[in-house]
Amino acid sequence: MAKKTILFIHERYGRMAGAEQHIVVTAPHLQEAFNLSIVYWTRTGKDETTFDRCFDHKYQLDFNASDEAIQSSLKAILNETKPDLIYLHKCLSAPIIETVLQAKIPIVRMVHDHEVYCMRTYKYFPWSRKICTKKAGPCCLFPCLAFAQRDRTKGEYGLKYVSYSHQQRLIHADQKIDASFVVTTFMRDELLRQGYPADRIFIFPPVPVNLTAEAPRPSFSDENILIFAGQIIRGKGLDCLIKALTFVKTPFKLIALGNGSHAAYCQRLAQSLNLDSKIDFKGMVPHEEMQEYYRKATCAIVPSVWPEPICTWGLEVMRYGLPVIGFDAGGIKDWLKDNETGFLIPWMDLKAMANKIDYLLTHKKQARQLGANGKAFIHSHYNFDTYIVNLRNKLLDLANQ
Repeated sequence: MAKKTILFIHERYGRMAGAEQHIVVTAPHLQEAFNLSIVYWTRTGKDETTFDRCFDHKYQLDFNASDEAIQSSLKAILNETKPDLIYLHKCLSAPIIETVLQAKIPIVRMVHDHEVYCMRTYKYFPWSRKICTKKAGPCCLFPCLAFAQRDRTKGEYGLKYVSYSHQQRLIHADQKIDASFVVTTFMRDELLRQGYPADRIFIFPPVPVNLTAEAPRPSFSDENILIFAGQIIRGKGLDCLIKALTFVKTPFKLIALGNGSHAAYCQRLAQSLNLDSKIDFKGMVPHEEMQEYYRKATCAIVPSVWPEPICTWGLEVMRYGLPVIGFDAGGIKDWLKDNETGFLIPWMDLKAMANKIDYLLTHKKQARQLGANGKAFIHSHYNFDTYIVNLRNKLLDLANQ
């Protein structure tokens, strides 16, 4: 039987972030059943040769071009590739979606984050950091004022304008596609809140391929090491963790792995709270180096205050047998089971977080058990081989419609 053809539509060509990593990991397996082509907007200049191996044909398209230019160029690409399925892997262009809808080809979107239905993209209020629970609409204009956003490229007080009408047009087009792949039940519920048809939403968590490999066990050493890793941006809540640490009574050492726009603020905060000797900001480190820190740690902390779609770093550390302490924010509760794989803390409850840190540092036997539970949970619920088979079969079903 001849292979079906999937046309990916994705903003970037080459490695950049999690969305591109997902393509790199899944494409070789999809090639067993499909011919793959891609329409992209910009090149990253990073590991583009890996993308070259993933796709038979590549087409560059300006996602910000006029409606007429997008329609003309994309129709020519569709006529040339004759795809059986359109895969909107990351695309926020309403004209592109409207054009492929007119072509009557099955369409699926991978929903990586909140960008389609949130003008701010991160689904929480920047001044209070409270998670937004509203449907996109007039509330995005007031009280959210999401049309006016900070633009760091224009200096400290730079602003940019975001179009409300474009966002609404994008949502209305997106709701008509054949399937949306989300990463957690939280993201499924968010699409339901926005008015997406329930029978077109499917949960496919993007399992990192290395979760199936064996990992060294942590030592739960007397050094009482806590681990934080990821982008140090405001939504990741490292500053909240630092404040929570002021309530911890047991001696500890926090290793902060990563960098970002909020790192300098967090370092100053640690100094102002006299915690600078207890927190080691390591910056970005190679993955193999991170493994050594995991091996020495007692627990990992996920203090995110924005609604995480999933937070795959939590899955990664659980693979090592580390218990996790994290705020109940977004999709984290799908894998952080309270008192089973770690502790799920009420959102922004700093003292409760500190109490659970104290508990694990002084109850190493229980910490080991929670870590073992988490490792077993990962292997049973986040198996890459099962994930890729289910993903491939669903894409085949859609391509055969």
